[in-house]
Amino acid sequence: MIPHTAQAEHTANLMERILYEVKRVVVGQDHFLERVMVAMLSNGHLLVEGVPGLAKTLTVRTLADTLHGHFKRIQFTPDLVPADLVGTRIYNPRNGEFDTALGPVFTNLLLADEINRAPAKVQSALLEVMQERQVTIAGTSHAVPRPFLVMATQNPIETEGTYPLPEAQVDRFMMKVLVDYPSEEEEFVIAERVTGPAVQVAAVASMEQLAELQQACRKVYVDPSLMQYAVKLVSATRRPADYGLAELTPYLSYGASPRATIGLIEGARALAFMRGRSYALPEDMSGLVHDVLRHRLVLSYEALADGLDADAVLRRVTEHIPLPEKALAPHEHARH
Repeated sequence: MIPHTAQAEHTANLMERILYEVKRVVVGQDHFLERVMVAMLSNGHLLVEGVPGLAKTLTVRTLADTLHGHFKRIQFTPDLVPADLVGTRIYNPRNGEFDTALGPVFTNLLLADEINRAPAKVQSALLEVMQERQVTIAGTSHAVPRPFLVMATQNPIETEGTYPLPEAQVDRFMMKVLVDYPSEEEEFVIAERVTGPAVQVAAVASMEQLAELQQACRKVYVDPSLMQYAVKLVSATRRPADYGLAELTPYLSYGASPRATIGLIEGARALAFMRGRSYALPEDMSGLVHDVLRHRLVLSYEALADGLDADAVLRRVTEHIPLPEKALAPHEHARH
């Protein structure tokens, strides 16, 4: 077994090499890239919202090349049917039997591009595979390869010809990340790279190594006080009056589910792991609150009328609920 210091150094080096390769192609988007890595280490899924042309597809494709994994992209359109995603049974006239044709979800990294362009029945076809990592076709279950990550992109909901995602599916995404336009300096570098010679990325890790990193990430210590902080944050979105936030009650139709609490804890673990620590600190969790919770809140019409969005509600919640004192490392906790 590798000693902890050697394990931490190995992890940091591997993460650095992966990010270096991706950044040879993708310019800027540091927050987005970090969240993609958090989702991969946490074995979670990612929903990305932004206008076209912000390197969302390029980022996932480059990551797949860097990790030497299988990558597939599905372009969601209004005429798509569930079988186009998960697969179907096809009659074979040669032997008179039905063969199973597996769909594009059987991959390591799946990009569901413009997911809100397809109707709800197609979006819901991803429900089982995102949660159970398997697909059921004609009563038979088929497991997808491991590790498995879905990254879905969507245009802002105001764009014409889009469908809102079902709440049950939205909740299965660990995080929703908002991608903004690059700065002038970044856009100059983007134009320089795209119009220059093509960059070939090297595969610096394998999917087996990623699976090992996921297992190691689960061993990162999270102090009970930090878990309690996550529970309070999520509970405050359901019963704000119990936490001295009665003014938010008219704005929230439904709060976040327990998956949000789990996402905060797993995300804090992954960030601590990426930063070379064997224990999570409060700042590891606090920076993830908006990304983990924003898509899980169902706001009332009153909130929309007052011009409040989920991020504004979450800002009030985080300002009101204090962070715990610096969490203890596992050995310090054992001493107490």
